[in-house]
Order: sequence, then C-alpha cells, then structure tokens
Amino acid sequence: MYKNLTPRQIALYTALVITIVVSLLLLVVIYLPVNWGWLRLPITIIFAFLTSYFTILFFVQKYIYRKIKLIYKNIHSFKLSSKEKANIMDLDTDFIDVVEQEVAVWSKERQEEIDTLKEMETYRREYLGNVSHELKTPIFNIQGFVHTLLDGGIYDNNINMKYLQRAAKNIERLNTIVIDLEAINKLESGQLLLDMQVFWLKDLVEEVVEDLEIKAKKRNIKLVFKEGAAQNFRVKADRESIRQVLINLIENSIKYGNDDGQTKVSFYDMDARILVEIADNGISIAKEHINHVFDRFYRVDKSRSRAIDGSGLGLSIVKHIIEAHKQTINVRSSLETGSTFNFTLEKA
Repeated sequence: MYKNLTPRQIALYTALVITIVVSLLLLVVIYLPVNWGWLRLPITIIFAFLTSYFTILFFVQKYIYRKIKLIYKNIHSFKLSSKEKANIMDLDTDFIDVVEQEVAVWSKERQEEIDTLKEMETYRREYLGNVSHELKTPIFNIQGFVHTLLDGGIYDNNINMKYLQRAAKNIERLNTIVIDLEAINKLESGQLLLDMQVFWLKDLVEEVVEDLEIKAKKRNIKLVFKEGAAQNFRVKADRESIRQVLINLIENSIKYGNDDGQTKVSFYDMDARILVEIADNGISIAKEHINHVFDRFYRVDKSRSRAIDGSGLGLSIVKHIIEAHKQTINVRSSLETGSTFNFTLEKA
C-alpha cells in the first residue's frame, strides 16, 4: 500500500504529518505550565518549518525517487551504479528535468531504431522480390529451351544448336548473378580483405581499356583519356578491386552509350586524393533515378536494361568497393550530354 503512492496520497500524508506535529507543538506551547512569553511565536514557526521541510523531503526521497528509479529501469539496459543514483537524487539540482531529458533522448533513440527496422524490413522484402525476379527470367528461359529440345527439338537441326546456345547464355547470366550476390555479401559482411598497394592509376586504366576494346569497337565507341587530365598518378588501393570498379563503369558507358560515341577517362589532383571521372555521351539518367543508381537490381530503363547482359548488381558492387576504401563515389547526368561517374582514391 505504501510502496506506490499516488501524488494525491503523498500530498494527503504530508499534510497529515505536518498537521499532527504542528498541533502537538501548539498544545505543548499553550498548555505547558511554562512561561514562554514572546518566544511562543518564533518557536512555533521554527518547528513548523522544520517539520514541513523534513516531511516533504522524506516523501520526495522515498516515493518520487522510487518512481524515477522505475523509469530508469525501463529506459536503461544496465543497473544504475551508486554514483548514478546519487546524481539522479541530487536534491540541489533539478533532477526532474534531468530525468525528462534522459527520457526524451531514450524515446528518440527508440524511434530511430524502429524507423531503421522498418526500413530494413522494407528493403529485405524488396531485395528478396528483386532476387527472385532476376533469377526467374533466366530460369524460365532455360526451362523453355530445354523442354522444347526434350519434346523433339533436339532432332531438329534448325533449332537444336540455337536453343542450346540460348540456354547456355541464360546459364551464364545466372552464374553472373550468383557471383555478384556473393561479392556483395562479402563486401557488406566485411569478409573482403583489401590488399592495399601502391600502383600507377593510368596504367591500370589502360589495361582495362585494352580488355574492353573489342566491346567498344562493336558499337564504334572510342575509349580515350581527356586532354589535359591524363597525367599518371600513383595511388594506394586494392588494385584488383579498383580494376573491377573501372571495368564495371567503363563497360556501363559502352552498354548505355550512343553508337559512334566516346567514353572519356580523366584524373584530377585533389591534394591527398585523386578524383577519377568516367564520362560518356550516351543516354542520360533522370533526376528521380540519380539517387537509386547504386541500389541493387535498380534499373533506370528496365526494358533496355534487361536486353543487355548483366546482373543489375554492378554499380552496387562498385559503391561497396569504393566505400570499403573509405572513399566516395558520385554520379551526375544531364540531357544530351550523357552521364559522368566519379570516385576518389588515396594518393600515394
């Protein structure tokens, strides 16, 4: 009964104790055969003050602190130390205000956690839906080709090799998706260990350009260095990871660039860092898509993107690799001028 008093009960018991003590004091002062004289009034006032002060202090310490302790038990996952308890019940401070601030901070943190969990749940659902959708298309195609061959198409020389080649192409796409998913998983879980080394950046880009030259020639796209921004710099990074970044970005510029166009690679000295830019003059990326181009399976032009080989994970892998190097990557795009991807690397 006396452990969890309400504010009304606290006020009632406080008033009752003060009234009883002061009444007894008055009886003593009035009826004792002692001539108090002029001391009666100040003695009564002093005792009434002391009684009120200590009675109120007792209830504040015993009952209000009990309530505050319960609040702290709810908002903290740890047990309060004696020092923290002393800080809470420091009667020379506005401890109610301190508790109010603690509760406000706790409430904000819990709301942020809830919002994060909601975002993660939405992301998880979308991610699973995207994975199943991306896998479903090649699986469905393979299934169709194989069943056609099993139903007798294997004996038709007009279609047997063609369907086998198409099935093989879809199997390669499945393999690409699985490999890219595994790469992203390693990057996100921190399992990928970077082999940091010093190397010449332009030399690496030239190697990548040579590897992609045949693809570029099929669309008559020129891979060039921008005039005035082609100086060779030494950088410190994981060479093979950066090779993958360059392959993805330059290959994208070929896939989505205009026929007879060009891709320009340029380097800019930013004191402690080198800025690498890869620009094409192909289709632009609309403003509403800019913030999502690095999302997994996000496709700006879904109809065209699906007609082009790829897992839909390339740019997401690029972003993870650059962030693993503690660097930044961005994209800008405008109509009729194409898109430019840029990222930074630590200068050696």
